[in-house]
Formats: sequence, structure tokens, C-alpha cells
Amino acid sequence: MAGGPLSLQTCRDMALGYNKTLASKRVQREMAAQMRKSARTKYLPSLDVMGGAIFSSREISILNNTQKSTLKNIGTSLGGLLGISDPKLQGTLNHLGQDVVDGFRTNNRAMYMASAMVTQPIYMGGAITAANNIADINEKMAAVNEELARQNTLQNIDQTYWTVVSLRHKLNLANSFLQLVQKLDDDVQKMITAGVATKADGLKVSVKVNEAEMAVTQVEDGLSLAKMLLCQTCGMPVESDITLADEAASAIAIEEDSVNGADTVAYWYRPELELLSNTVDISRQATKLARASYLPQVLLSGGYLMTNPNVYDGFTRKFAGVWNVGVVVRIPVWHWMDGTYKVRAAKAATTIAELELAETQEKVDLQVSQCSFKLKEARKKYAMATKNVDKAEENLRCANVGFKEGVLQTTDVMEAQTAWMQAQSQKIDSEVEIKIAQVNLKKAIGQM
Repeated sequence: MAGGPLSLQTCRDMALGYNKTLASKRVQREMAAQMRKSARTKYLPSLDVMGGAIFSSREISILNNTQKSTLKNIGTSLGGLLGISDPKLQGTLNHLGQDVVDGFRTNNRAMYMASAMVTQPIYMGGAITAANNIADINEKMAAVNEELARQNTLQNIDQTYWTVVSLRHKLNLANSFLQLVQKLDDDVQKMITAGVATKADGLKVSVKVNEAEMAVTQVEDGLSLAKMLLCQTCGMPVESDITLADEAASAIAIEEDSVNGADTVAYWYRPELELLSNTVDISRQATKLARASYLPQVLLSGGYLMTNPNVYDGFTRKFAGVWNVGVVVRIPVWHWMDGTYKVRAAKAATTIAELELAETQEKVDLQVSQCSFKLKEARKKYAMATKNVDKAEENLRCANVGFKEGVLQTTDVMEAQTAWMQAQSQKIDSEVEIKIAQVNLKKAIGQM
């Protein structure tokens, strides 16, 4: 803004940098990129580490109570059975029996476990590949959504920009018209003073002056509102006093059309069509994903399990573990045709997406044709408006000459002025109509 009038490109750049919807689409694209990276990891082995502690009110016993009692009293029992009355021998045997009972204790009221497990998918029925393809397509769709938001932003800013420019030219025209009727009013007042015009003539011109002043006020208000909208779209305070580069031009510059083969261009570049095509691709991958649910799945696993008590050394209170490796195979046998139904539903979704794509292609073709027609129509209006301006200027010149020579009345001059005003206004309308039609055609073919 400090550099002077704002060009269309400057307004575009400011709008692209400020637009919240576009910023949101950028974040969504980054999110899709992260999801695509996440999907890639499913091909790689995964490592899980787990640990835990369990405290129980009772410990697991390998011996039952009768066996424990028998072993604890084995010396006494054998002494009675064999008629041995040596207390020392019996005590020794009882002690040995107690050692056996103690040796069978699991001591697992407090158990500690730790494990590390590595899992490598070998074959998942194509589910991982389909999920990665879906992630790739989602990333493409996020980029296309960002492009769509960019084009919508540019279309909006271009339309607002040219609306402001047209209103500025309308304001210049309204001021010029006001000057014309004010001069006529001054001339008529002099003629009334000289006695060659009536007060009725003066009143007619005064009414015209009031109408011209009101028209200036209305255009000024419209211009202020349009500039507020432009400032808001560009991210500036709405009260900003801005000037556009094309406001100072005597007329709105009309460029030649540079669009050829619009239908073909729209087919390749229109974001909406690309999004629907991506939707079709995703639905096809979803079919593969559904089919994978009833295909065999093979995983390779390996790990290390460590426990305390040590179950490999008589439940001693220390950590010890064991390595393990294995293959897990899952083969769905019968699920009441659940997978078949899911595949059929996914194929139906693909058909729907293909029909929507075909319908949208037809609508895009129609929209391109309509935009092309409107551009051609706007150029015809511009050509006729240019001719009308020339005629209106000549008519006004003749009316002013006839009024000065006294052969035409005040009403004739006012009619000529009004016709000139309408012709100039129609020319401005046709100029901005061409600009907006060009913008809409570029948007329709996806080349904003």
C-alpha cells in the first residue's frame, strides 16, 4: 500500500496470503502427507515392548496339601511303618521332605514380566498396499483441494477488483453528468434573467441537477462498500483508503481472449473433475481393502519374554527369559459372506463415483459453453455500446448547438444529456462484463 495504487496482481497476492480457507487447505495437505508417511510404515517390522507386575493373594501350588503334609512328615511315617524309632533319623527325613516341599514352591504372589516383540507382515491380502494407495490419493486430493481454494480466491478477488474499478468509472461519469446539468442549469438561470426562458424550464433543470447529485451519492456509497469488501478479502482494515491501478485509466482495458479448446482444457485442469476422479480411484482401492478381509494373512513374529520368578530355574526370585520366533497364519473360513457383501458395497460405491464424475463432466462442459457464450455476448454489447457512445456524443453536441442557437428547448438538451449518460454507463458495464466473463471462463476451464 505504501508504494502507491494497488495492481490486480498485488491484490491477488495479498488475498492468497490472507485467505483463511486457503490456509486451512494447506494444513490439510500437510496432514495428508503425514498420513501417507504413516501408511508407508505398515510395510516395515514393528517393535513392541511391554512390562507388568501382578500381585496375588495366593500363590500357585504344584503340590496339593496332602502331598505337602506327607513330605513334611515322611520321616515319622516311614519310622512308624518300618519300626524305626531313631528320632534323629526321623527328623532328618522330615527335614528332607520339607526341603522338597519348599523346592516345589512357585513363590509367585508377586510376578514381574517384560517382553519385546517384533512383528513383520508377510502377506495381508493386499490390505497394506491398498491402504498406501488410498493415502497417496488422499494426498493428491488435498493438493487439488488447495488448488481449488486458490482458484476460488482468485476468482473472488478479480471480480471484486473489477467491480471497484467499474464503480470508480461510474463515479467519474456521474460527476461529469452532474457538471453537464449544472452548466445547463446555470445557462437556463441566465436565460430566465434575460427573459428568454421560463421558470418552468428552470425547475425542470433543477430537478435534473438533484437527480444527478443523488446518483453521485449512490455511486459513492457503492464504491465505498466495494472497497471495504476488497480490503477485507486482501486482509487489510476495511477502513483503508486504497486506490487501484486501473481506476485512473480513462477506460477499462479490454484484452484479447487466449482460450482455445476450452472443453479439453477443462477436462484436464478443472479441480472438481480431478477430485471426483480421485474419488473413483479411492473407491476402487476400498474394494481391494474389503476383499483383503477374507484373504489369508501371514505374519512373522519374534521376541524375548522375561519373568520373575524364573520359571526356567525352579521359580527362583530372579529375572530370566527365553527367545522365541514364529509364524502366524490367519485364514478366514466362514463369516456368513460378510466379506462378499462388503466387496459388493464397495463396487457399488465405485459405480456411484463414476456416475457422479460423468455427470459433473457434462455440467462442466455446459458451464464452459455458457461462460464462452457470455463472453461473446459481452463483446457484442461492448461493440454496440461503443457505437452508441459516439452517437450519443454527437447527439449531445448537436443539442448544445441547437440550444445556443435557440432552435431546441431545454428538454431536448436534457434528453441528449440523459442519453449520453446512459450510453457511457452501458459502455462501462460492458467493459467490466467482459472482464468478469474472462475471469469466469478461466475459472470454468481451471486455469485461474
